[in-house]
Amino acid sequence: MSRSVPARAPQGELRPLPQVRNIIAVGSGKGGVGKSTVAVNLALALAAEGASVGVLDADIYGPSVPMMLGLSGRPDSPDGKTIEPMRTHGLQAMSIGLLVDQDTPMIWRGPMATSALTQLLGETRWEALDYLVVDLPPGTGDIQLTMAQKIPVAGAVIVTTPQDIATLDARKALKMFEKLGIAVLGLVENMAVHVCSNCGHAEHVFGEGGGERMAAQYGVPLLGSLPLDASIREQGDAGIPIVAAQPDSPLAVQWRALAVRVVEELEKRPRAPAGIDLSLR
Repeated sequence: MSRSVPARAPQGELRPLPQVRNIIAVGSGKGGVGKSTVAVNLALALAAEGASVGVLDADIYGPSVPMMLGLSGRPDSPDGKTIEPMRTHGLQAMSIGLLVDQDTPMIWRGPMATSALTQLLGETRWEALDYLVVDLPPGTGDIQLTMAQKIPVAGAVIVTTPQDIATLDARKALKMFEKLGIAVLGLVENMAVHVCSNCGHAEHVFGEGGGERMAAQYGVPLLGSLPLDASIREQGDAGIPIVAAQPDSPLAVQWRALAVRVVEELEKRPRAPAGIDLSLR
């Protein structure tokens, strides 16, 4: 684990996990804003900056990280109690989608879903992570409450699109994190603009400036505005996200700039108290 990446103090009395220095939660107030795409490419961008990074798919009911990272098969369990994270594109990854058949619906009540989340986090043999990016389900339900009560989160990133109906729900997510004592690192405005691949015309399909207005209203940073681009969807569907597939492309450069901004905001947070055992397994 890179000693240049210190653990930041999480919420309340919680302490960082021994094998994970910083957990970054990526959430949204509603579905359909590209939260998982942002989470996966953010993780890849952090890794591209030299960090050791993992991804935890916390969307128990609709896991999409395995498909986006091109993962298949079952994780290994060397002792029958813990599981090895799967590795791809330089990331460590875990998801309920790797433990059940792809077409199996998770017809679980809240307590079962939250228990699955804590097991996925605590029983995965994460190895020397500077950052663990947690892709939360949309909304403000049981999973988010469990995150606040049991999981040490260094900071949260909220994803929205520019349109008013999306920022309306993103506001609820922001206030939820604030009430739960989790630091909001900032907003990501996704699908902010579409540039025609034929003529180069830029069009704000989902409105313009919604993320900027919300950030100003609530006094949080706008970490970045990401475009609506067909190649982002195509590469995600193919299991090779854009930051991995085209690391030198303008799109990947934007995600790396986003990763730098996230780290900058995280570095403003107080360090975890001295004396915490951050040794590995």
